[in-house]
Amino acid sequence: MKNNLLQLFNQGSRNAVIVVLLAFIIYSCRTANDPTNPTDPSKGAETYNAEVALKWSEMSLKLIRQSPGFTPPVASRALGYAGLAMYEAVVPGIKTNRSLAGQLNGLKTLPLPETGKEYNWAASANAAQLFMAKNIWSNAPEAVKKTADSLATVLRASLSESSSQEVIERSEAFGNEVAKAIFEWSKTDGGHEGFNRNFPADYKVVIAPGAWQTTENGKAIPMQPYWGKNRTFVGANASMPMPPPLPISTEVSSPYFQQYYDVYKKNISLTQVEKETSVWWADDPSETFTPPGHSYNIARIAIKSSNATLDKAVEALARTGIAVADAFTLCWKCKFTFNNERPYTFVRRAIDPKWIPFWPAPPFPGYPSGHATQSSASAVALEAVFGTDFAFVDDSHVNRVRDTKRNVDFKARSFKTLWAAAEESAYSRFLGGIHTFQDNDTGLKEGRKIGQNINALQWKQ
Repeated sequence: MKNNLLQLFNQGSRNAVIVVLLAFIIYSCRTANDPTNPTDPSKGAETYNAEVALKWSEMSLKLIRQSPGFTPPVASRALGYAGLAMYEAVVPGIKTNRSLAGQLNGLKTLPLPETGKEYNWAASANAAQLFMAKNIWSNAPEAVKKTADSLATVLRASLSESSSQEVIERSEAFGNEVAKAIFEWSKTDGGHEGFNRNFPADYKVVIAPGAWQTTENGKAIPMQPYWGKNRTFVGANASMPMPPPLPISTEVSSPYFQQYYDVYKKNISLTQVEKETSVWWADDPSETFTPPGHSYNIARIAIKSSNATLDKAVEALARTGIAVADAFTLCWKCKFTFNNERPYTFVRRAIDPKWIPFWPAPPFPGYPSGHATQSSASAVALEAVFGTDFAFVDDSHVNRVRDTKRNVDFKARSFKTLWAAAEESAYSRFLGGIHTFQDNDTGLKEGRKIGQNINALQWKQ
């Protein structure tokens, strides 16, 4: 009997040890942002509203408008890094998501928060965005820089009401470290301070049949001819082949001729509604936040209309920023691979020598359409966050003064889906007389691939 009792006691002890070991293993495997982990007192990013994300994305658009040299390609790059920095400053607090470090081109590692310490993720994002505002937009006017400083101060004061000074300072330090690492990485992509070289004097304009020529804007050198050599954010996008345009021909029966004739025929018979569509999406860099800024603003609209919290907001802005950045890099690569002429040039030499398009032709090759490429890429990227049937109202330009030259008011536009907005953005360039159908169709197709490659990254745990 005594031996049997001893045997049961030993067996019970072993079972107890096993239970303790299992508990220890489970406890040790909890992630730092696991809300059940008592060593991590931070609130998850989903508990914060999107105010910081919305205020800073609005500031980024203001910086684009008011900083010299922020042409569409340069602006797209800025939004790519700003959106990424915001996301990476918050992602440790998003229990469902993971960092893009190790997934993007050349971005191997990023700073990590201290284990077991409390963080205010909105404060982290606030600090990261202030750093990017001062460094990506380093040539911004002093008045705008002061506005950015003031925004950071106001947000900090608000966030300090719910967190101690120690937590705020720790969070800000982390946000700064993340932003600094991303900014240092940005310097190696080929586009650093691109605002200083929009029209490089050393570029030799291609002279060949069907090649781009100076249009009514008078620019002898095209905008950012080397931009397509920049590093993309996503490796898969860098390896995308460049689809060739139709063979050049002035034969009336040729598909090439028909492409340009369709532009001419439509442009001389525009309805008032078609004029409004063209002008709404024009996003003239001298008057607006540029086409990539329009896409970034659509992300902001989606965030506001869906009452998204901070976690969803930063993911939406990161996806959109990367989408427009890679879209402009690849679109420009294609533009300067084929140097395809604008409708202005072809129509005047082969159809009507006095024709002037409804909208002035931008100073760079036509194929493919930058509007179509970036609108498509950003729409697909945003679909991963808000769905393929997300309806919204685009009010991006409702406060603009009437365009008296073209007799057009700026009225908000409603869309049943994000993709519908991308298609209208592309079509608007045909209505403006500056892009053919092949420019737009190719841009939409290539942009969709870019967006799909972005969505294929491992965003989730």
